[in-house]
Amino acid sequence: MTDTTPKTRKQKKAKQSVPAEPTAADATKARRHPLAGVPLLRVFVPPELLAPVITGATVEGAPVARSVEVSPHSLPGGKLRLASGPAARGWYAPRIQGAPSTTRQAEILNTGIIGAPTGVEGVVNGTDNLSSTMISHDAPTAYNATPRKLTSPNVLVLGTVGSAKSSFVKTVCVMRPLLLAKHRAVVFDKKDQGDEGEYSGVARHLGSEPLRFSPDGNGTRLNLLDPLIVQGSGLVGQMQLVNAVARIARDDKPATEWEENATQFALQRLFADKEGDRAATMADLLPYLGMVPTDLGYSAEAKERYHQAGISIQLGLKNLLTAYGDVFDGETSKDVDLAHKLTVFDVSQLPSDGPAIPTIMSIGHQWLLGRLMRERGWITNVVYEEGWHMIAGPSARLVKANQKLSRSLGISNVFVMHKGTDIPVGSEGYTVVQEAQTIYAYRQDRPEDARWVTDTFGLNPDAAETLMNLEPGHCVFKYGSNPATHMRHVRSEWETAVTNTDEGMAGGAGPSGL
Repeated sequence: MTDTTPKTRKQKKAKQSVPAEPTAADATKARRHPLAGVPLLRVFVPPELLAPVITGATVEGAPVARSVEVSPHSLPGGKLRLASGPAARGWYAPRIQGAPSTTRQAEILNTGIIGAPTGVEGVVNGTDNLSSTMISHDAPTAYNATPRKLTSPNVLVLGTVGSAKSSFVKTVCVMRPLLLAKHRAVVFDKKDQGDEGEYSGVARHLGSEPLRFSPDGNGTRLNLLDPLIVQGSGLVGQMQLVNAVARIARDDKPATEWEENATQFALQRLFADKEGDRAATMADLLPYLGMVPTDLGYSAEAKERYHQAGISIQLGLKNLLTAYGDVFDGETSKDVDLAHKLTVFDVSQLPSDGPAIPTIMSIGHQWLLGRLMRERGWITNVVYEEGWHMIAGPSARLVKANQKLSRSLGISNVFVMHKGTDIPVGSEGYTVVQEAQTIYAYRQDRPEDARWVTDTFGLNPDAAETLMNLEPGHCVFKYGSNPATHMRHVRSEWETAVTNTDEGMAGGAGPSGL
């Protein structure tokens, strides 16, 4: 007899709440599910998709799958908040609400990538563009560190016009190092700014008057044969300087072996005759060029060739004196010394294309070596604005020959240029550039100039695109074998006012962060 008695509502609910016994098909499906066996996965997926745990019970020979709960409080890690309502639906929430972020923002969590590129030794340069950590570096300090961080204290600063490289050099290579004990700076100032060099204002702010070279005879004078030059590099160094100046005056025509020997003989005779007398000058040297030694047994033909070689050097120097006698004819001016921590050679009023500027840089370089021979123990940053005059022309041989002596005398040469492609590959100047182990590369406008930087200093090829898109005040900084860093130069308000142009100072222009 069939029971047709209506079931009560409680009976129906009780029947519905009884879970169905698992079947063999359910167990097989559970074993095949890709999420099977993953604990706490119900936080992310609906409970019905969770894989059950296979138990030892069997149904028709197959293991039985039963759901097993794992409390989040029994697992290691951050503590979770358990609420009855969300827990019933399979969700657990952390006690503290997390902040939204992105992959780019989360890079800051990887300290291996954003570690400070440098230590704290030297002077502050700026900040790392990625992590905003401070970058401190000074080439002489790194060179003198124990163990050494560099094998060469020379520095190269590259950048197109308007990239803010000059304000960087004034701040980091000149003004800030002067705060260190036994540090000074010598600058060959090429850029014209209001009828004088751009470093004139910096020099006066620091209590020094720039040495102004002018073709009208009212400026400073440098003697090619200053006694300090012989004291610093000897007769051979003096001969190299005379030949380099003659090469500059002769449109980069190098001296032959005959001309070099004729120059050396003329210097020997001159210094022997002038011993104990006043300092010899370039005008004193001219009559000796062309003299022939009489004790070497030369043939008449060899004597004539020797004579012509000396006359060739003489004519080159004579042309230079004719055009710039007031700059080079006579003894070195009394105001040329290293009495102040900052010495500025202002060559901004001399013609850019003539021989005067590279000649002054060459003479000044040799004079400095001689002066430092008597004043050891100082660190001297020598800044060559428009540095290609020293490393892309005849003067490069002097710099290369004096590299070892420069290091022993504590000299850090800072070459400031627009682009490196001006330097012939394989030349002596290119060798000098390759020896520089501190590089600040500001914006490069042309692809070939950017590639020159990446190829010469072993940067990542992708850095070429970065170099072409750098904002003013930003550069790619590399020292030694350390990875390159995108750096932003930072100046104080006082440094900004001092290092800006006169027009910028008058108008209060110029962003303080460049």
